[in-house]
Amino acid sequence: MNIFLYIVLGLTLIAEFYNGWTDAPNAIATVVSTRVMSIRTATMMAVTMNVIGAISGTAVATTIGTGFIEASFVTLPVIASALVPTILCGMLAARFGLPISKTHALVAGLTGAGLAVAGPNALLSIGWIKIGFGMFASILLGFGLSYLISKAIYETGLRSEWRPARARKTFDRLQILSA
Repeated sequence: MNIFLYIVLGLTLIAEFYNGWTDAPNAIATVVSTRVMSIRTATMMAVTMNVIGAISGTAVATTIGTGFIEASFVTLPVIASALVPTILCGMLAARFGLPISKTHALVAGLTGAGLAVAGPNALLSIGWIKIGFGMFASILLGFGLSYLISKAIYETGLRSEWRPARARKTFDRLQILSA
């Protein structure tokens, strides 16, 4: 077996370690810090939901693996060249507490490596359209939905006789749902 394959597998495990190290804690930080859930319960929830997410489909992995760079250019050196900056990005984010996306770092790394190997011919426009749409749609949907939800909560609070205990119980449940 090629030693370079083992190196790439090792780099993949390191990248996934940093991905899990930062993503799962971010998902449960609010419910733990507000004491809605114990750290043990929240961690078990994060583990369970991550496993469910990992086995529920491969659409994102397929897009990243074959959707925006011509598959014939995705070789072990290209993958290694994409994983090293992804790992470094994850390390810096973990060190300084920066909110980043390792998926975006991986996409950028694969793009840079693909361009270095084959130039613009390595890029597939349909994949870049999907990525661009996803980035802009998530920003617009996130902004729009958070505005509407905040407005609804504010109006409900003004118009109702919510007691603090009832409001706390409702928001605790909503925090668990969001985590």
